Amino acid sequence: MTRVWKWNRPVTVREVLEDLQQERTIAYTTVMTVLDNLHQKGWVRREAEGRAYRYEAVSTRAAYAAALMNDAWSQSDNPAAALVAFFGMMSEEQRQALQDAVRIVQGPETRQAPEAGEPHAAQAEQRENPGSAEDTGER
Repeated sequence: MTRVWKWNRPVTVREVLEDLQQERTIAYTTVMTVLDNLHQKGWVRREAEGRAYRYEAVSTRAAYAAALMNDAWSQSDNPAAALVAFFGMMSEEQRQALQDAVRIVQGPETRQAPEAGEPHAAQAEQRENPGSAEDTGER
């Protein structure tokens, strides 16, 4: 799957074989069998091209990783504890990526909680609109 994901296009057994052979000796029939097994499991789709097939990933590597994480998390008897343990294993770079992902999922409408020392969101809004009735004390 790594090779299929890497190229992000339909690939032949021959292409995968030649790429793998740069690292180790492997038989054509081995690569063909593995790609056929991946097809039978639904991980790749294939389309005939002459006497051969072109194989293409059904989902992205990211979607596959997400499905694995979701499956593992759903099998926990204490999902919150599993998340805490998982977050504890993360590097700083991974935690930053997680925070970025949460921001993307929440969308631009969601305001971030104020940092320490920053005014509450309502106070920040008053600063942006100083002529409001609340700001002047008038009603």
